Parts: sequence; C-alpha cells; structure tokens
Amino acid sequence: MNIVGIAACTAGIAHTYIAREKLVSAAEKAGHSIHIETQGTIGVQDEIPQELIDQADVAIIAADVKVGGKDRFKHIRIIEVPTEVVIKSPNKFIKKVEEVMQKGADA
Repeated sequence: MNIVGIAACTAGIAHTYIAREKLVSAAEKAGHSIHIETQGTIGVQDEIPQELIDQADVAIIAADVKVGGKDRFKHIRIIEVPTEVVIKSPNKFIKKVEEVMQKGADA
C-alpha cells in the first residue's frame, strides 16, 4: 500500500513525533510505502507532496487534536485514531489497516 497521513498531539511535541516514527517503522516493516506529516508546536513538518497524495491508497490521521489539511485526502480512505493507538501497538494497527483496505470495512 501507499500510505500518507498526519500525526499530531495536544502538546504538539512528544506524541506527535513518536507516533510518526512508530507508523513509519511498522508500515515499512510490512512492506508499505509511507509518508507522515507532523503538525506540532513548530508547525507543519514533512508536508506531504501532492504527487504522494495522488498515489496513496489510504490516509492515516493519528491525532489527539483537530488537524489541518484533511481535505487533501478526500479521494482516498481516511482512518483516524488517537496517537496512543499507534504508539502502543503500531504493528497491530498497520495489520488492521491492511484488513480494512482488503475488506473495505470500517476501521
């Protein structure tokens, strides 16, 4: 799969970046392409290029706050979870995303 997404937490510091790293590691381990943008106290980092969004199969929003720019993903499936889910069980979460995408069911 080609995965894009956003990570953001209440403080915009620790959980934002930990969630990003856990998602990237788990997705790559499972053989997927992934690009996660962070929205934190220092603003947007690693903004997702439009060409990656156009090629994406799914967008993951791992956030504890409202994120900006979700409208960029309107043509693909969006799966939203709290940062805690991807921090605690990133591999399990990616497997769930795979199942959802295969079945077309809700996450």
